[in-house]
Amino acid sequence: MNTTTRIYIWSLIVALGGFLFGFDTAVISGVEKSIQQLFDLSAWVHGFAISSALIGTIIGAIFAGKPADRYGRRPLLFIIAAGYLLSAAGTALAPNIVLFILFRFLGGIAVGASSVVAPMYISEIAPAHVRGKATASFQLNVIIGILMAFVSNYLLRNSGENAWRYMLAVLALPSALFFIGLFFVPESPRFLIKAGRKEKAASILEKIRTGDIKQEIAEITKNLNEKDGRLFSRIYTKSIMIAFLVAMFNQFSGINAILYFAPRIFELSGLPESTAFFHPVIIGITNALFTLLGLMIVDKVGRRTLLIIGSAGMALCLFPVAILFFMHSPSGLLLVFLVGYILFFAASTGTVIWILISEVFPTGVRGNGQSFGSFTHWFFAALITFFFPVISSTYANGAAYIFTFFGIMMIIQLFTAWKYFPETKGKTIEEISHTLQTKRES
Repeated sequence: MNTTTRIYIWSLIVALGGFLFGFDTAVISGVEKSIQQLFDLSAWVHGFAISSALIGTIIGAIFAGKPADRYGRRPLLFIIAAGYLLSAAGTALAPNIVLFILFRFLGGIAVGASSVVAPMYISEIAPAHVRGKATASFQLNVIIGILMAFVSNYLLRNSGENAWRYMLAVLALPSALFFIGLFFVPESPRFLIKAGRKEKAASILEKIRTGDIKQEIAEITKNLNEKDGRLFSRIYTKSIMIAFLVAMFNQFSGINAILYFAPRIFELSGLPESTAFFHPVIIGITNALFTLLGLMIVDKVGRRTLLIIGSAGMALCLFPVAILFFMHSPSGLLLVFLVGYILFFAASTGTVIWILISEVFPTGVRGNGQSFGSFTHWFFAALITFFFPVISSTYANGAAYIFTFFGIMMIIQLFTAWKYFPETKGKTIEEISHTLQTKRES
């Protein structure tokens, strides 16, 4: 087995955490109306029940970085896999809304932690020339998970009064596969170097590198020794701002509102329930195909360029969606513009977010840096998910106002990426770190 193949195999196994992340994120779109009716939930309690997983993601994102830096990436990945499995079983069997929320919260912790640890691990084992593609495999798995959730929901929608329980239970199988697959993945060599286990790191690097292993270890060690170990230190200001902004704009694009409430959005436009469940499948297929495109071109086109192009495309699609809701126009156009939006999102922001966050922090603070970026992502995801059903059901043109806001945010992201974000393609993590620090000191 050659070095590149081994890198991709390890990356894909770890990226299964992304599949579970995506499935868990989207499966709720087929469940949320059923639990609202079954447990007779008010709009506010319903919003909290759906966003409870996202509250968990915030906790998982905040606290995953430190143990990943202290105990290693691999042990945390095992715990994450177990969390997914327990969440799938618990939510599917929950007899009341309290237990449903608790197990959704547990699943959210697993999602938040996986968004920290999995991209971190992949970015640390992949060399610069394939790092974007390898790290983007996490996002590709997220999108495939979303698509499979939409397909599963559609196929199970008529399976009786417990259909929503079956939709949630499906997650248990890939969770078990993820747990088993982790036995075939080694620890991150960069973590091992940080922990003083250079011989073990060298033995792993020899399997995935063809260059001078001793020189690479020396560069990583030097980078660790030169950097301040505190994340919120002045020298990391730009890294922190980049992670914060790319994560915030990712959610202010509206992606989670669309994924969590896709059937509801189409029903608001006047579609019958069966069609409202099928259209998200089209969105999921588009999402998967263009995430694959983004994965293929991100190391050639670059992260910053993709963000600029994608922001413009998303804005051009979001404003017409808002207009359609204002005008209460035919629903066919709604699908066209939402598919267009997903096309641009998947190939740009959706591909870039986890790559960029994992690249801008040096090894010494990457765990905490990745936690910060993920926390920002999930904090804003929770806000959007909580308020979307409240605003859309409380105000006559609530959906129109929300999509107008998303469009404005994408215009702001375009100018932010153009003026502020660096290009990181083709650079080692140590080179990126040095460049950002040099700019701060100049």
